[in-house]
Amino acid sequence: MGSRLSTSPAVALQHRVSLQQARQLLRGRWVALDDCRYDTRTSQVIEGSVVDSDEDLVELCTRMRSADLQHCAILFCSEDDETPPSSRMRISH
Repeated sequence: MGSRLSTSPAVALQHRVSLQQARQLLRGRWVALDDCRYDTRTSQVIEGSVVDSDEDLVELCTRMRSADLQHCAILFCSEDDETPPSSRMRISH
């Protein structure tokens, strides 16, 4: 299910990545970034160190909590403005 940085050869070569690189390397996955640099105008992450990634947001957050890495930015890597999977889900009553 999940994959930590050490098991992802594409990312293992580049601990620090730009948001654009993360989108290309980890497309379709939720990514935890630490030591982020932010755009001063938009306050959006523009680069950071990849800590972990997963297709399942809950699994990623669970691992991040258990590793006591609760201050990472978590982003969905998509092509530009693609909506994250959890945002597309509808709850039926």
